[in-house]
Amino acid sequence: MTPAYTEDSHWRNRSDFLTGHGEISEFLARKWARELDYRLIKGLWTFAGTRIAVRFAYESRDAAGQWFRALGNENWEFAPDGRMRRRIASINDHPITADARLFHWPLGPRPAGHPGLDDLDL
Repeated sequence: MTPAYTEDSHWRNRSDFLTGHGEISEFLARKWARELDYRLIKGLWTFAGTRIAVRFAYESRDAAGQWFRALGNENWEFAPDGRMRRRIASINDHPITADARLFHWPLGPRPAGHPGLDDLDL
C-alpha cells in the first residue's frame, strides 16, 4: 500500500510541526485516539495547480464526555504522484454542550443530503 503522504511531507497542525510519513501517521493515531465520535464536514475553498484550500468543521468528544467543535482552514500541496507534500492547518476549537452539536449522523461518512458548512452557517 502506498502511503498517502510523501516521505518528506511537511505538516503544521495547530502548534505541531511534523515531517515525514512516519511522524504524520503517529500524530494521526494519537489524534484519533483522543478525539472520539469524530464527525467532519469539509468544503472546497479554491484550487490551482497542485494546491487546494479547504475549510472545515468537526465535532468530537474526549474520554470524559466533553464535546468540542473545531473550525479551521487547511492548505494542501500535492506531489506529482498525487501524495500530499504539504499541509498547513489553522484550527480553533471550543467546548460545546451535547445539545449544541450539529453533526448527528452515525459514525462513517456524512450522509448525502446532510447540511453542509454554509447551510449550518459555519
